[in-house]
Amino acid sequence: MTPVDHWIGVPGGRLFARAWRHKPGRPTILLLHDSLGCVALWRDFPERLAAATGMGVVAYDRLGFGQSDPHPGRLAPGFIEEEGRVAIPAIRAALGLGRIIPLGHSVGGGMAVAAGADGPAVVTVAAQAFVEDRTLAGIRQAETLFADPAQVARLERHHGAKARWVLDAWIGTWLSPGFAGWTLDGALARLRAPVLAVHGERDEYGSALHPERIVARAGAGGQAVILPGCGHVPHREQPEALLAAVAGFLRARSC
Repeated sequence: MTPVDHWIGVPGGRLFARAWRHKPGRPTILLLHDSLGCVALWRDFPERLAAATGMGVVAYDRLGFGQSDPHPGRLAPGFIEEEGRVAIPAIRAALGLGRIIPLGHSVGGGMAVAAGADGPAVVTVAAQAFVEDRTLAGIRQAETLFADPAQVARLERHHGAKARWVLDAWIGTWLSPGFAGWTLDGALARLRAPVLAVHGERDEYGSALHPERIVARAGAGGQAVILPGCGHVPHREQPEALLAAVAGFLRARSC
């Protein structure tokens, strides 16, 4: 399966997107990456997801990440909901996508909820629904780790000169006092699509309270799946289990 690359203009710059197997008439799964992620870091998961579901898959780099243009400033406190209002409609228009099924990892899960209000389904993977002490502890531990220049150099392989901005945007936003009261509750209440909330039992950035809250507060409800022994990155740690959960959920809803 040969993917096709696209460049999409949005306020502030251009986004890089990659598409696998467009299927006219069927929903397209739109992948939303985590706070340090990009298209490349999904590795072979998009292709495997397309094969498992029979759907088209699109992944993109948010502004400031991966191959997309640098972000012109700092992340605003409402950046999660803003992604669903600005970037995702631009991607849908540029690529001619009809219905989408947003699938987001970590903070991308919150963006998936914000973008999927009227779609056929939403999938969150290791998503946060509020600012939990475990989340902040994990980020503080990562902040210590990234004091090592070698760790920043690893980010540069995927984000280039934007790596320091990527790191600062993640740590600075989540640890800022102004973000302490953030929750996903408002976007969940507006959600009219069923949601699958997948979470690793050993996720170092959030407990099982997050998928439980996502399902309980989503307007159309849904299903929480806890992957035993899994950490924060199920698509790398337990891809087969994640693919099976996603494909089964979408098949049961005739997506």
